[in-house]
Amino acid sequence: MVGPFLFGVGAFSSIALAIGSLFHLIRLVTDFGLNPAIAVRVFVLQLPGFMVYSFPMSMLLATMLAYSRLSGDGEMTALRSCGASVIRLLVPAVVLSLGVSALTFAFNEAIVPTANTYAENTLRIALNENKPTFRDRNIFYQQFGAVVLPDGTQEENTLVRSFYARRFDGRQMLDVTVLDYSQGGLQQILVAKSAVWVPTENIWLFRDGTNYVIGADGSYRSILRFDRQRLRLPRAPLDFAQEQRNPEQMNIRELSRYIALVGQSGNAKESRKLEVQLQQKYALPFICVVFATIGSPLGMRPQRTSSAKGFGLSVLIIFGYYLLLFVCRALGEVEVLSPWWGAWLPNVLGLGTGIFLIGRVT
Repeated sequence: MVGPFLFGVGAFSSIALAIGSLFHLIRLVTDFGLNPAIAVRVFVLQLPGFMVYSFPMSMLLATMLAYSRLSGDGEMTALRSCGASVIRLLVPAVVLSLGVSALTFAFNEAIVPTANTYAENTLRIALNENKPTFRDRNIFYQQFGAVVLPDGTQEENTLVRSFYARRFDGRQMLDVTVLDYSQGGLQQILVAKSAVWVPTENIWLFRDGTNYVIGADGSYRSILRFDRQRLRLPRAPLDFAQEQRNPEQMNIRELSRYIALVGQSGNAKESRKLEVQLQQKYALPFICVVFATIGSPLGMRPQRTSSAKGFGLSVLIIFGYYLLLFVCRALGEVEVLSPWWGAWLPNVLGLGTGIFLIGRVT
């Protein structure tokens, strides 16, 4: 079973790389003058990202071919006549699929994000692209927490403060506005030309600004101008501005942290999309187990499947499965399904199909 699995990894990775990376890099070399050595480096760095998707596909192909050969040579009949049940015969496939699932998870957490980041940065530098590695405009962050109201009661999970910067140059925020709701209503408005985070003091330093203190009736109670003002506010707006990676360049911990930042910024649509992608990072490795439960009973059928036929059938199953995966992901992003179901529904349906096929063989 290991041999067909390795064959599948090579075959599926080659196809995916040719479609998703190789043609694009060749075009960059011929049309934009990309150095071939750099193109090869980017190609190698992108390889882990494609391999991690080939593991589940290879698991399907390996189980189909291995059990098909046993069935075609009559060994499956001999084993069952000796009292070996179908469940017992499936144990090697399940054990291998669990091992490949663990490998897929480790690959996706430890190697793929770093490799994808290096690949993008290498390509950007080689092509002299001036795209900043940070969010350079319209930084909007909302801080939520407990607020003590004027009557002494406490309100949980409510808006405490809004932070907005029109521009960010990588070091300081420019054209900054801060709205303070820490006492229940709008109490204060701070407008400054710039703000910079001071890590040694864990504070924000605002320059050339004005404080507007708002009265209970909504009028300006006082207006105070300042040259420099220090405020102990969260560092989160800076973290939000500096994070410009996509989910494929983050592991689960980093993506979870980024989702919290995006949620605080008030971008519910983007937050929902990222939550679905976070669940998919958990669901992707489990596809190996799903494909093992589908491929094993298909291979146990009486007729023997050749490598070519097995590969073709695997491609059809994979195409249908990933089509369902993309549909469920879209339904999760538009809130028809929850983030969990948007990522896990294909696995649930696939596992149910595998169990049904095993029942038929039994």
